[in-house]
Amino acid sequence: MDLFGPILSAAPQLLDPSVILAMIVGTAVGIAVGALPGLSATMGIAVLIPLTFSMSPLVALGMIAGIYNGAMYGGSIPAILLRIPGTPAGIATVFDGHEMAKQGRARLALDISLVSSSLGSAVSALALLFLAPPLAAVALKFSPADYFWLALFGLTTISVLLADNPAKGFLSACLGLVLGMVGIDGLTGTERFAFGQLDLLSGIDIVVLLTGLYAIPPAIDLMLGGNPVAKGELELGSKREKFRWSSLIPTWIRSSIIGLVVGLIPALGGNIAAILAWNEQRRATPEKDKPNYGKGMPEGLAAPECANNADTGATLIPALTLGVPGNAVAAVILGALLVHGLRPGPELFRDNADTVYGFMLTMLVTAGLMYIIGKVGARAFINVLRLPPRLLGPMILALTTVGVYAVHNSIFEVWLMLGFGLLGFLMERLSIPTAPAVLAVILGPMAEESLRRALLISRGDATYLVASPISWILVALILITLMTPLWRRMRARKKAAGGPEVPATDEA
Repeated sequence: MDLFGPILSAAPQLLDPSVILAMIVGTAVGIAVGALPGLSATMGIAVLIPLTFSMSPLVALGMIAGIYNGAMYGGSIPAILLRIPGTPAGIATVFDGHEMAKQGRARLALDISLVSSSLGSAVSALALLFLAPPLAAVALKFSPADYFWLALFGLTTISVLLADNPAKGFLSACLGLVLGMVGIDGLTGTERFAFGQLDLLSGIDIVVLLTGLYAIPPAIDLMLGGNPVAKGELELGSKREKFRWSSLIPTWIRSSIIGLVVGLIPALGGNIAAILAWNEQRRATPEKDKPNYGKGMPEGLAAPECANNADTGATLIPALTLGVPGNAVAAVILGALLVHGLRPGPELFRDNADTVYGFMLTMLVTAGLMYIIGKVGARAFINVLRLPPRLLGPMILALTTVGVYAVHNSIFEVWLMLGFGLLGFLMERLSIPTAPAVLAVILGPMAEESLRRALLISRGDATYLVASPISWILVALILITLMTPLWRRMRARKKAAGGPEVPATDEA
């Protein structure tokens, strides 16, 4: 009764018309924010907080929950239709989602994204409700050395498995590592690679980089007539396309677990959860189907969308129970709690149980509202493909410029975004993947800080880096990932040398 009592006590508050309206409006606004390139859930919630001063805490938190969940799904809409991730977490959605749209399966892709997002959000909300204290304890077991190997594993995996040529993947990751070092060194306060520019002292904002690398190249393609939309190659697809949804159940289970685990670990986030889930789904697929990933696999779309939404509630677990925000969105939500007189930490569950459990329930309810609003709005979303390409390209450029300028009101960042856009356009022409660069900007600083902190704790003893079982597991996974291209090459040579007898031997 200790657990279910507060939940049952908080549930009637959700029947308040003002709370219901707040959740509906928040979810709709969140989907719209996520669908606009350059905007994010963090920005949407930050803008909302000053408007909630006069609201009751649960009304404000219900709207925040709707924006958070809605924005995570909304980012998939332009990713599928235009190859532009609306949010950082939508990077992996582009891989298979846009390819499905190019195959005339845009409606099915949007449906898979919506269902996967709703399920991921629901699982995450249930974990937040029932598993918050024990799961928060798991996150505390990671040492600085473990964080270093985790960041290295993420970089290695995406660099090796995403690119057809691992060398190009590592080249992209190295570019991201350099960009991640720009700004003030967090440990020593030293200025690095800022070149005297005050705008670079705080580093390169991930929204600026993401928008430049992913939103500008497709806009240029649209205006040049090289985009599938401009060529008229994208079709809406059948409204009643037959699809066996049960085939996605293993994908949803695996991706939900990945999203929950990643959400618990501070400094990661939905973008990393999505990419890891896509990689793990590809790894778990039979060898004959692996080449199809990145070419329109429904499982390749369901995995990242489920994982990045399963990350939402899990990120709030250490934030609410320990007062430790796992990412920027969680930090902004903690600010909203403080604005309404709620102090995060163990006392929150004791002194404001009705409000905090009511907030957790709104996370669950808005997961359902997201499905309803997304299903109704899909008819409007799909009409993006009917817009004239010569109009759509400039519209994307205008929206991205406004979105990036709104981050810090900086013209310098707008020019930086355009520079990254030209770089992304060149990388596409050279078949160099951009995802490793974006991930390296996120994980690079985390790896550097964790390594330096680990060496400070151990007074320079390198054996501390492999002192825990978690570190050993991560090191083993890194080695397996690095050996994967060599193993594939050796296997291909054996098949070429052995002729038709090799497949029969493999099956045996």
